[in-house]
Amino acid sequence: MNRLSAENVTLAYDQRVIAEHLSVEIPDHSFTVVVGPNACGKSTLLRALSRMLKPSEGRVLLDGQAIHSLPAKKVARTLGLLPQSSVAPDGITVGDLVARGRYPHQSLLRQWSAEDERVVRESMARTGVADLAERYVDELSGGQRQRVWIAMALAQETPLLLLDEPTTYLDIQHQIDVLDLCADLHEEQGPHPRRRPARPQPRRPLRHPPHRPARGPGHRPGRAEGHRDRRAGGGGVRAALPGHRRPRDGHPAGRAAARASRTKAEATKV
Repeated sequence: MNRLSAENVTLAYDQRVIAEHLSVEIPDHSFTVVVGPNACGKSTLLRALSRMLKPSEGRVLLDGQAIHSLPAKKVARTLGLLPQSSVAPDGITVGDLVARGRYPHQSLLRQWSAEDERVVRESMARTGVADLAERYVDELSGGQRQRVWIAMALAQETPLLLLDEPTTYLDIQHQIDVLDLCADLHEEQGPHPRRRPARPQPRRPLRHPPHRPARGPGHRPGRAEGHRDRRAGGGGVRAALPGHRRPRDGHPAGRAAARASRTKAEATKV
């Protein structure tokens, strides 16, 4: 039996039914993605699986027990959720918000420890928000806030983690970083834990080299990449520029190029 599953659940908000007689199992040690169109009930399903929404029929099971029968802290030490939209308390710093992810691990006999401090620092470092630790959350951009919430979810250190559209508000580079981080977590906590090698730094975007006219009277502007100008003495390979075409001889630009070529040739002879 898988650790997290739903059996014949009906999910609804008051009288508005979102899903009926739904059964689902989340495979253990898996990286599972729920895909569907907007408003089909994906977020509602995650809320039910995380104990935030009680099914009107059926039940959600965590480790073989009905999730609503378990103590809240026990569930929070096993299952974490990053909602689609979260609201931080006013006047809270990034470091304090991430530290709240350690709350399920606190008790009367176990207060804040060096281990908690280490986990919080590591979670902020992995999501790229360590430099924001002293900043107020309400001062951050949407993308920065999202990374802070992900850091808090990581600090919770649960074997099961549900993320509801974790790349919301992020630019493309941070989207890739977050998905890579999820893949790292999956491999580290899988049946055969191992560390993925560090992802190589992305290459700089390819750009066209500067368009420099070849020397010599035999130069013909606008030649395609890979063609050499033999009359110019085998000059370097030209880069093809988008939309750059050789002007026709009768075109004003072509006549101007011809005059420039003749002038340069005469100057060379002198």
